[in-house]
Amino acid sequence: MSEQVVVVGAGPVGLTSAILLAQRGVRTVILERHHDVYPLPRAAHLDDEIMRILQQVGIVEEFARRSRPGSGLRLVDGSLETIIEFRRDRALGNHGWPEANFLEQPALERLLREAAAGYPEIELRSGQAVERLEFPRDGDRGVRALVRDVTTGEAGHVDAHVLLGCDGANSLTREAIGATMRDLRFEERWLVIDVDCPTQLDVWDGVYQICDPHRAGTFMQVADTRYRWEFQLREGETLEHIDFESLLWPWTKGAAFELIRKAEYTFRATVADRWRKGRVFLLGDAAHLTPPFIGQGMGSGFRDAMNLAWKLALVLNEGADERLLDTYETERKPHVEAMIRNAVAVGWAMTGGNDLTAALRRRAITTAGKLPGFADLVLKTSSPRVGRSPLVLRTPGDRLAGTSCPQPWLTTPSGRRRLDDVLGGSFGVVHTGELDADAALAAKRLDAVVIDARASTELVNWLGDATAAVIRPDRVVLTTYPRRRATGWLTLLPSHRTHPAKEHCDDPVTSEQSTVAQLRGAGRSHRG
Repeated sequence: MSEQVVVVGAGPVGLTSAILLAQRGVRTVILERHHDVYPLPRAAHLDDEIMRILQQVGIVEEFARRSRPGSGLRLVDGSLETIIEFRRDRALGNHGWPEANFLEQPALERLLREAAAGYPEIELRSGQAVERLEFPRDGDRGVRALVRDVTTGEAGHVDAHVLLGCDGANSLTREAIGATMRDLRFEERWLVIDVDCPTQLDVWDGVYQICDPHRAGTFMQVADTRYRWEFQLREGETLEHIDFESLLWPWTKGAAFELIRKAEYTFRATVADRWRKGRVFLLGDAAHLTPPFIGQGMGSGFRDAMNLAWKLALVLNEGADERLLDTYETERKPHVEAMIRNAVAVGWAMTGGNDLTAALRRRAITTAGKLPGFADLVLKTSSPRVGRSPLVLRTPGDRLAGTSCPQPWLTTPSGRRRLDDVLGGSFGVVHTGELDADAALAAKRLDAVVIDARASTELVNWLGDATAAVIRPDRVVLTTYPRRRATGWLTLLPSHRTHPAKEHCDDPVTSEQSTVAQLRGAGRSHRG
């Protein structure tokens, strides 16, 4: 018997993919070589867009209790003297959550495992190492994963209609589909240090970026007693050469701490030349690697999962056109490339060059920091627009298609709720006034949740001149109205929605109600 979907790797991206699929009734088997969560910290930051994904997964409130919001960015020189500071003035961003969130990855993974265990559609098989993938003859769909039990050595296999390669930077899945990593011309060796310090250090609660060509670095407080440092290694320098306690002294001042991890990492900028073979897909680090300078490494993998899961569910369970799956790489690859190039540029601007470059950079940054809006640009968390695709209908003058919609609080008949909790896993149509014929057709065909924007002044202001916007399940705007009649994209979707996404909120607006019950509110913006 073939499984619907096999996920290789039970890291954050693999677990999130499985949960998003399970919410849409898709069965998954997760194959993971390790028996438990990898215990050491790795990723340390998620932005507010990714918090929305955790909200859809159902763990955001618990995660928020375990994470720390960041207050901004402080650029310092080699003596830790402040060059300039960029502060976040608002507690919540446009997506309804803090714009910067520090985390310990093992804690996040445990929350995701607990959430996955609550779905009968998900089976996690730990201690199962995938050794090879076999593809059927031409014309057949599916894939076979050959596995070996890491404890007993027993060999076996799992057949699947679809396989998601969430197996990291050394991806076997990537090799199996014949993909290679394209170098975006960035490679640096860095020392990463994580400590647990019971004594509260006298530090700012944002990120310190050390703009020193002799020893560039980054520092942040990750959790109540956990701290992270990253230092650029010089050519030929090894960990044995580093007196790391002296490196940390300016922050610790001799306070006792426990070393959690001290490791060398090579930061790279690469993107796979292909993300798919048949029904085998690459996600996360298997598809792309980014330097950590804008904190988007793990977040990009979450965006992969969010982009692919709803499309895959429509194809597997509702008979949507197979071409729908082509939009995954079409949309995600250029988007993540833009994010990686941004990270490379930020990394060089803050750490590259020689003493003369550093002096010029300091002067330029100090001058630019006084310009109106510059701080907002530096602290901006919104990701680039998704490019044109069959499911992103961008036309001249349309400023919304391809962007993520905001997430305000709405006043509904059942109380005050966040937008995403009203939408659940469904499409949405946000509008002002009466729906025109094309927008009404789209809402009916998509079985969309229809929301009157007047439930929030934030939504009214966001729509601007548009009378309506179609919101995809990943919260990306598909198109706006009024527009020239263009309904060809509907042919990619099922002719009849037979398996609406499972609601995970306490008081859902069902899809049957949604196209006729328009939510009206008090006409003012709410924030939580």
